[in-house]
Amino acid sequence: MTWYQTLTLLELLFGGLFFGLYVGYLLRVRRVALFFRQRPYVVWFKFVLRHLYVLLLLVALLGPSFGAMKKEIRTIGKDLYIAVDLSQSMNATDVQPSRLEKAKHEIQRLIARFNSDRIGLMIFSDEAYIQSPLTYDQNALQLYTHTLTTSLVPHSGTDYQPVLQLTLDKLKQVDQPGAAEQKARVLVLISDGEDFGGEVEALAAQLQAQNIRVYTLGIGTVEGGRIPVGNGYKKDREGQFVTTSLNPTPLMQLADLTGGQYFEVSDRVSEVSRLITAINNIEGELRESKTIDVTANKYIYPLAVALFLIVLDVLITVKLIRI
Repeated sequence: MTWYQTLTLLELLFGGLFFGLYVGYLLRVRRVALFFRQRPYVVWFKFVLRHLYVLLLLVALLGPSFGAMKKEIRTIGKDLYIAVDLSQSMNATDVQPSRLEKAKHEIQRLIARFNSDRIGLMIFSDEAYIQSPLTYDQNALQLYTHTLTTSLVPHSGTDYQPVLQLTLDKLKQVDQPGAAEQKARVLVLISDGEDFGGEVEALAAQLQAQNIRVYTLGIGTVEGGRIPVGNGYKKDREGQFVTTSLNPTPLMQLADLTGGQYFEVSDRVSEVSRLITAINNIEGELRESKTIDVTANKYIYPLAVALFLIVLDVLITVKLIRI
């Protein structure tokens, strides 16, 4: 048997106080009984009864635990990179307050929901960079996400080839004899889908061969919106305002090529909850397995007996002195 709590000075103090006061009470009863030339042996019944339920209350307070059993604890996790498009079109406000601000909000939701997984953060436009390597540090990831702006990368458009190559380099499994296949490597790519770039299909095939799934999240609307630049909006060479629209087709193709799925966030709908469910359904990699002793606090049993004895003490009256 084990105990959830240990005896402290407080429990010993109250126990000693109860015993001392009760002994004083018994001595007083004895003096009165001797005065009337009687021997109140029945007082010992109450003495034993009351000390018994006080002891039981103390045992319940300490939390007796028995019936130990062995239980296997398995830690299952995933390696998840989140890549966010930081091209200028992500500043469009067709999704309020902007595509990028909405993406940052959804990234923070993803980070919070996968707190037992290793998560990394990538940023890209026509080049790709690691903003945060794979980590369990939720606070650092939230901070990195909060600081994302389109000024962090060159403004030359969107190309998925660099970010896919970077993902392959970071998540590619090194072949080891007897190593089990890792099934929990995921890329969540967030973009407005404006450009596809070259050689993406070949990289997608390599990702699929490595069992790295790409889940794409389209941000924006088909109607589109203007791109804020300074105090105005971006214009083309003819002086016309540039309108950027969500182009889901390349994102759908990329997800389909790697065994992933496409989801969308617009001004009317957010499918991030479906994205979270889809990732949760992927079998995680076994990171750790250990066996621990599991016990249960059985305080309820001594407590129940103590309450029964208290009721019995109240109901049973004894006559100490007969006149």
